[in-house]
Amino acid sequence: MNVVCLDLEGVLIPEIWIAFAEKTGIEALMATTRDIPDYDVLMKQRLSILEEHNLKLADIQSVISTLEPMEGALNFLDSLRESYQLIILSDTFYEFGTPFMAQLNQPTLFCHKLIVDQEGGVKDYQLRQPDPKRKSVKALHDLNFKVIAAGDSYNDTSMLDEADAGFLFRAPDNVIAEFPQYPTATSYSGLRTLIDSASSSF
Repeated sequence: MNVVCLDLEGVLIPEIWIAFAEKTGIEALMATTRDIPDYDVLMKQRLSILEEHNLKLADIQSVISTLEPMEGALNFLDSLRESYQLIILSDTFYEFGTPFMAQLNQPTLFCHKLIVDQEGGVKDYQLRQPDPKRKSVKALHDLNFKVIAAGDSYNDTSMLDEADAGFLFRAPDNVIAEFPQYPTATSYSGLRTLIDSASSSF
């Protein structure tokens, strides 16, 4: 059975940092991996803003508690799991992503971990490993799986490159323009068609 690897934010759930930015009114927190390709630069910017405004993990989690998966995401995943193994490869954090997994019928999630002090301040983050999405796909290849991947941002492109077939899903124009080699989809039905077509060609 082939494996499908999907990004999380922007593909299955809303962008958490954008939702938090809208709640707090801090425009600088609107930046995501769609805007800043270097993840470390992006996260250091975010951590600095949290410290400046004395915002804690609980403040972010309170916003997360109000969010739901994108319309159609759950049905899309449930249908996929009838034909494929499924892994969510995300640059979010377990402290953010875990509540959504319950809403999505508990798919496997590979992501990162936040370093939080006793007062609940977010002080740093711990990557599962450098370039984790690419290396996860490579590990699946080492296990002799064929891998189909989809994402929406700069940080997904190494995963798409490593996969046997890679697709952009609801990606912004700047990402699509820079990576024209990846077919694009704007609906779950369109993405499913691309996935099934790729799988049938292996």
